[in-house]
Amino acid sequence: MTSSTITCDRSHTDYDLCSINGTCSLDQRTGTLALMDPISSTSAPIVEKIRPYPRKTDNWVMPRIKELTLTSGTLVYTRSCDITHDSPAIVFSAGGYTGSIYHDFIDGFIPLFITANSIYPNRDFTVVVVNPKEWWMPRYMDVLGAFSKHKTILLENENASSITHCFTSAFVGLISHGPMLIDPIRLPNSKSLVDFHNLLDKAYNTNLSTLKSQKPRLILVSRYGNVGRVILNEKHIKEMLEDVGFEVIIFRPSKTTSLKEAYKLIKSSHGMVGVHGAALTHLLFLRPGSVLVQIVPLGLGWVAKTCFEYPAKGMELEYTEYRVNVGESSLVEKYSKDDLVLKDPIAYRGVDWNATKMNLYLKEQDVRLDVNRFREHMNKAYEKAKTFMDIDG
Repeated sequence: MTSSTITCDRSHTDYDLCSINGTCSLDQRTGTLALMDPISSTSAPIVEKIRPYPRKTDNWVMPRIKELTLTSGTLVYTRSCDITHDSPAIVFSAGGYTGSIYHDFIDGFIPLFITANSIYPNRDFTVVVVNPKEWWMPRYMDVLGAFSKHKTILLENENASSITHCFTSAFVGLISHGPMLIDPIRLPNSKSLVDFHNLLDKAYNTNLSTLKSQKPRLILVSRYGNVGRVILNEKHIKEMLEDVGFEVIIFRPSKTTSLKEAYKLIKSSHGMVGVHGAALTHLLFLRPGSVLVQIVPLGLGWVAKTCFEYPAKGMELEYTEYRVNVGESSLVEKYSKDDLVLKDPIAYRGVDWNATKMNLYLKEQDVRLDVNRFREHMNKAYEKAKTFMDIDG
């Protein structure tokens, strides 16, 4: 029989992982997980510390993640269990960049899905969340309910409860395969991003109407305000898309958008189009086989690929991208056509990719799409969406 112990794996670039493979207690006030099963009396107490957030090389965000202590020392464990769970725990942080839907999924729920299917496949577990913001639990209650039938335990910084929870074992930290990626080869049950979509389906319990659409429904993701990457001629683009044959629905997500309603809307559609940005994370709500068109502003080709092209392919979407040319970028009003910013963004970016350069392309740039050029691109997208609609409804 394997003796109870605490082990940590710190070999990964993006995350640390620790596990307690025996009965353990969680003191919410101190953030201490203590092994309760006896270990060899000759062994020195084990003490490990971990910040359970999968961005360990990010020197700005990691100090903001609560550090947890795992210990086998009997001296620290003096309290009895107030609540005993007959399940293991997975412990992770919802701090950091949480608040952007992109980060909520790439640093939270997708790594949680990978971790659950790697460590506790086909087993129930209790979710323990460190650093939750006030709005986080109400917003994601449905998703958490799809992961576990047990009530989520929140480990808040201030006024933490004095209740001690006990678990059969615990896994602290999350495994990540990269931004919005799930590699089926690395999972014992070969789960993929499509399976993650199916979990969201379970969470939002959406039954699509059996009424068939007359036209392919296209979600036009709208950026607005002074955020950068806004489609300046959005009204004309919407009219052109309707002329192509789509039923076009403008989608302007905000922090108060009901995810259940957003899921229902997007799942009932046949495609989505939008400029590169966090809102394209909603591609996870599309049915496999749907169309995704990512509009890629000047200088953002490399980041567009990493953030959304690879996940779109993992979701089995019909993915295409429309690359904005110099004349369609608002940067043409600020820089001469011979400036490196416009002429060769890759050379301008160079090796020193800093916040100033990043913001130039992400925050200071809007797009005015060439309606005729974009129409040609969307004619092809329409054919794919129409085929999908005819087959899948």
